[in-house]
Amino acid sequence: MERLSSEELVGLIEKAFRPGADDSALAVLIDLPDGALPDRDSWRVRRELAAGWARELAAAGAAHGLEVGIFGYRNVRANNADLPDIAWRIDPDDLPATADDLDVGRALPLLDVLAAHRLIMAPTELSATAPLKRLAPRLGFRAATMPGFTAAMVPALRLDYSEVDRRVRLLKGLLDRAEAADLEFIIDGGRSADLHLDLRHRLAHASSGLLHEPGTAGNLPSGEAYIVPYEGERPGDASRSAGVLPIQLGDEVVVYRIEANQAVAIDSAGVASNAVRRLLAEEPATGNLAELGLGVLAELGVRPIGQLLLDEKLGLHLAFGRSDHFGGAVGPGDFSRPEAVIHQDHVFLPELQPRIVAARVELVMEDGVRLELMRDGIYTVRFDGKA
Repeated sequence: MERLSSEELVGLIEKAFRPGADDSALAVLIDLPDGALPDRDSWRVRRELAAGWARELAAAGAAHGLEVGIFGYRNVRANNADLPDIAWRIDPDDLPATADDLDVGRALPLLDVLAAHRLIMAPTELSATAPLKRLAPRLGFRAATMPGFTAAMVPALRLDYSEVDRRVRLLKGLLDRAEAADLEFIIDGGRSADLHLDLRHRLAHASSGLLHEPGTAGNLPSGEAYIVPYEGERPGDASRSAGVLPIQLGDEVVVYRIEANQAVAIDSAGVASNAVRRLLAEEPATGNLAELGLGVLAELGVRPIGQLLLDEKLGLHLAFGRSDHFGGAVGPGDFSRPEAVIHQDHVFLPELQPRIVAARVELVMEDGVRLELMRDGIYTVRFDGKA
């Protein structure tokens, strides 16, 4: 299993966080299985990897005045659901098998843990990105969220993140100026599907893996610019997002009909289509178009590995569900219960959705000029500054 050396691990902390004199404590956060969500091998291996990081960083940090601890909390059942109230400080040499093995009387308020550590790494099973993004400005920490991290992602941690940062900031600038995006998808080499995304009233975000400012949280590895389509929350100003969005789930292409930025119907048949149709009826917020994302790592030689944390950073992706952690209007209160909260990305790469090609992605700029961004899944915009 590929691992970062101690020197690489220390270098990653310096590169990602650029610690200053006030950054004297780093917390490694892990979520723990329980009776409701049992353990699995990849989760156990990730916790062991996190414990190894904590040990190595603690040893290296002693020479630099950096205190390092590992803290565990009971899993929250779903990606991007709000975090629990309590956590436990954990011995990296004696990891608990489940949260049920821990004494509640020895737990700590999780907010206190976060407030006491200016630097956070979160290699969790279930994504903590949304809640940590919302808590970071309030508590002043910086967090690198690493949901689903595996050893296969280690090479992506060795990239030149200054170049990644340059590319995603270029894309962020384009998204900031855009009023809309028009996307054309080709299904099975024939049928065309068109989707219009309303990008008014929104600013984009650059997630490059560089977390140098207090109050910020983002993925690591990273490499994307992303924006929440306008969701129509302004009175008298409905969202103009509309059209058809095909997504391959397993072997089946599920066809979403979009009106006012919301999936209102499924215009396809099959087991996956029926499951999505039922979910939309039970949880309408799962049909909110929450993100247009533009990853850049594929052009830097990174290939998909079947883990969303990395795969979405490779190219075009769209997400449904929660958006408030990105500056949108849909949050946990729009779902029926905490376990139902989702932010679900779908990545348009041939390895992941071979039946669908993103044939064209165009931005409609504020002056009405159209800018072609991608063709057949490949960027046509230049990253080298040349015309």
